[in-house]
Amino acid sequence: MSEVFNITVLPGDGIGPEVIAEAVKVLRVIESKLGITLNLNEHPVGGAAYEAAGHPLPEETLAAAREADAVLLGAVGGPKWETIDFSLRPERALLGLRSSLGLFANLRPAKIFKALTGASTLKPEVVEGLDIMVVRELTGGIYFGQPRGIDKTESGERRGINTLVYTESEVRRIAQIAFDVARKRNKKVCSVDKANVLECTGMWRDVVIEFAQDHADIELSHMYVDNAAMQLVRNPKQFDVIVTTNMFGDILSDEASMLTGSIGMLPSASLGEKHAMYEPIHGSAPDIAGQDKANPLATIMSAGMMFKYSLNREDVYNTLEAVVESVLDAGYRTPDIMSEGMQPVGCREMGDLIAQGVEEKLA
Repeated sequence: MSEVFNITVLPGDGIGPEVIAEAVKVLRVIESKLGITLNLNEHPVGGAAYEAAGHPLPEETLAAAREADAVLLGAVGGPKWETIDFSLRPERALLGLRSSLGLFANLRPAKIFKALTGASTLKPEVVEGLDIMVVRELTGGIYFGQPRGIDKTESGERRGINTLVYTESEVRRIAQIAFDVARKRNKKVCSVDKANVLECTGMWRDVVIEFAQDHADIELSHMYVDNAAMQLVRNPKQFDVIVTTNMFGDILSDEASMLTGSIGMLPSASLGEKHAMYEPIHGSAPDIAGQDKANPLATIMSAGMMFKYSLNREDVYNTLEAVVESVLDAGYRTPDIMSEGMQPVGCREMGDLIAQGVEEKLA
């Protein structure tokens, strides 16, 4: 009997619908070749949902995400919605999905394909063979802590307030994810904090150390976030798995992504105890939307991570990664990774090349 998976697809804004369309193209080939059934149910999110329903995360969209085996997201946001109330901006849909689905762990790989070593702004010898996984805590920390907001002091001066807060259990569960991931890689975890200044992250460090006592097979190290940011551009290959807080992870994962040459190359997975969401780490790029210039590879590889972490088919992830590498080795490039002597292709043609490669590999 054919396996059946229900996938909620959220194209979103800007280039989101374009890159999602190419991922769906590839998914249909996988579905055909593996003899499985992928029920792909599309719903609006972000600015598109605000335009259609007056809210960036309509209840119907959220309900579909809760009922799915996995969620595949394109991108949200754009200047069109920057002047509306903060609570209704497209980005609030991301926080709503993460919170409502309990997606507490964000996995962001920064792996450089050999063909793109020269695309990095760092020297080839610094990044060649780079393969880092950033594990970011996603539902706690300063982005969610209370109290928060803007009030006024007694003198009438405006004051902004955000609160950094973590509980021991939140730290332990993200440490568990990081150690589990490291166990399948090179068994090294670097916990990044600011324990010398922030008491909250001092507790974070203590809890990670306590957790590590029962996981002696994993080599644990610690680094202050400012030093970690420097080391990522000085000697990035020293890292295997980085685990850190919501805000630090937000910053460091974007920094790590640029080591690979383009933010358009990197996927991500957001995992919870019951739910999971997969998305490229790039934004909606409204400046190139509708021009067939977007790089769909991050979204396609996000779909690959979906097979690996939610659908128990790591072989599909490995197949996709191998096909992407072969297409890059053949010299095909979207504008963001274009270099002299390479073959320029658009978003749709890149999707066609990956779909064709998958069909041949799974034949």
